[in-house]
Amino acid sequence: MEPNTLLDALLDEAGMSHVGLAARVNQHGRACGVALRYDHTAVIRWLKGQRPRGRVPDLLCDIFAGRLQRPITVEDIGMGKPAALQPTAALDGFIARSTALWRGDEQKRRDLFESPTITGLPAVGPVWEWENPPDDNDVSRPGTPRVGLSDVEVLRTARNHYEQMYRKAGGVTTRSRVIGFLTHETAPLLRGSYSDATGRELHRAVGGLVAVAGICSYDSDAQGLAQRYFHQALRLAKASGDRAFGGYVVALLTNQCLYMREYRQAVAFAEAGLRTAGAHISHALATDLYAMQAKAYSRMGDQAGAHRCMLLAESSAGQIRPDEEPAETGYVQPGLVEAQLADALMRLGDLQPAQDYAREAVRVQTHARGRVHRLATLSDIELRSGEADLAASTALEMLTQGQGMESQRLRDRFVSVRKSLAEHSSTATTEAAERIDASLRVPY
Repeated sequence: MEPNTLLDALLDEAGMSHVGLAARVNQHGRACGVALRYDHTAVIRWLKGQRPRGRVPDLLCDIFAGRLQRPITVEDIGMGKPAALQPTAALDGFIARSTALWRGDEQKRRDLFESPTITGLPAVGPVWEWENPPDDNDVSRPGTPRVGLSDVEVLRTARNHYEQMYRKAGGVTTRSRVIGFLTHETAPLLRGSYSDATGRELHRAVGGLVAVAGICSYDSDAQGLAQRYFHQALRLAKASGDRAFGGYVVALLTNQCLYMREYRQAVAFAEAGLRTAGAHISHALATDLYAMQAKAYSRMGDQAGAHRCMLLAESSAGQIRPDEEPAETGYVQPGLVEAQLADALMRLGDLQPAQDYAREAVRVQTHARGRVHRLATLSDIELRSGEADLAASTALEMLTQGQGMESQRLRDRFVSVRKSLAEHSSTATTEAAERIDASLRVPY
């Protein structure tokens, strides 16, 4: 069941406790000739996603409408048709659900953080809706405060700030910061007043922040929550009309599919990003999408598909012009495609070219987080190539680069490298494994 963040947000807005809401439902039931005996535990179940039977959802709408002095529908309380079965969500409803999720996440609700990933049609639906009509003809909105381009610029600056924080400190540390900013600074702007032109810029900027929230959730191993943030960012991309930005969000979903070993879906998502962004796609983003397809094909053992996408990735990489790229594709730095292709070749068993690519990736300067991943890949390839002592030295450099970062994904890389080192019995590999063990014992 999906946590009912909309109901939780309305409870907070109305200033009602769980006990108070249950008592009001019972009271309204009696007035309608229905004997109800709900208590606070029933409200907790509703907040976890359970839908009460009979007339109770309508009674809840009446209670909140009376308290808040505005019409409230079953969709407003999170008890309408499941979002996955609805057509492209109207922006007002989407904004209400999104801001409610941010608020619940900031409250550190475990049911949100531990929410499972969705699969099948609900997982594919948001990408399909982004690709296909209807588009948003007018995203203007009445309300307060009045939103201007200066507000939008603040959001863009915040996105860049939190992305840099993520690269330097990791997603575990950065997550709470960006979620707090979304809840307290961004949500009021989305609910404010803006023209269609300003609204499109606003949705684009908010989408960038939400994507960072998704990246940090992914890095914190909250995969279901990360998926929801990525889906939000994709809906915001559609509202902005920026196809290239939507392609970037699809790349984030593709990367998550690779992590979750959904390789065929990763290939399909990358194809959707390349197809729909079309001529608007940046060369850096095309490079990353092709490289991720190559990795997916390599994991499926499809050598022809992997090599075809490797060639496309290298061709796109040669056309990258950094000064023409949007802010979000800054992660596609020199050496990234070599690191991606090294991983793909390693999976296919082509160790010598894999090692050449991995060493080239490590030689190129990049931010510390990217360097950790590149060194981990190189260490893995060196071990598979029979160069255990060299792999141990590379692993120690990886560990040094990762100091000070709080990231579950980096911990996973450390654990994987340590496991591989432990399969060898040299003095160097034993020492490196012990150093990694000591690092992993430090909690965060």
